[in-house]
Amino acid sequence: MNTGLDIAAVWAQGDTIARTVAVALLLMSVASWCIILGKTWLVWRLRLKTPRTLEQFWDSATVEAGLEKLAPVAPLRDMAHQGQSAIRHLESHRHEQGHLDAHLSASELVTRALRNSIARSTAKLESGLTLLASVGSTAPFVGLFGTVWGIYHALARIGATGQSSLDQVAGPVGEALIMTAAGLFVAIPAVLAYNAFTRSLRLIAADLEAFAHDLHAYFSTGYPLPTPQGSVSRLSPASAGAETHAGTENPRLAAVAGGN
Repeated sequence: MNTGLDIAAVWAQGDTIARTVAVALLLMSVASWCIILGKTWLVWRLRLKTPRTLEQFWDSATVEAGLEKLAPVAPLRDMAHQGQSAIRHLESHRHEQGHLDAHLSASELVTRALRNSIARSTAKLESGLTLLASVGSTAPFVGLFGTVWGIYHALARIGATGQSSLDQVAGPVGEALIMTAAGLFVAIPAVLAYNAFTRSLRLIAADLEAFAHDLHAYFSTGYPLPTPQGSVSRLSPASAGAETHAGTENPRLAAVAGGN
């Protein structure tokens, strides 16, 4: 009997169940590391580019120019685009009564658009975290099952041969314990990555909420839109069809309105 403490010996001496456990741990490790590497790159880019991108957006002369500056940060660009589309939809249907949002104010319509955008962006950012949590919580037990199964068969073989000396027992039992080590090797990175990504995505979500608040203030109080006659109208948050004077425009965002 080969008593070398190595993975090759475990694989050679293992039966179908032991090999299935080993393959399952390998697949879990590959899947978790793919998510870890991909999510690390995504989170790093968002955390690095968001502050500068937001500054460039608010320094833009028009919303269209600002959307181009937001291109590197897809969640922010989608949010600004959805807010703009909501106001344009309201302007083009302000006199129509045949749809459900005909009686919504500009503020309510923008709030719905931004909320939906945040929900979609958050769902995309959180994709894969469930798998990391599942791997982190189940991999140790999968490895433990492989260890128990391996020890059972190792002791059964020892009993069948009648060799019960320490050197005959240590090898097979030690090989079986490799499964437990493999389970921990798979689970620990997944748990650490899950905790790190949860914190990072919470910070990103806070940035999205803050940007949504600023967009809501802009689109619902001072966003200029062309009228059919070529003049410019501004939508008030109190009423979808009411017009406001230029003096009611948000001072911080007045510069962005110039090109629309």
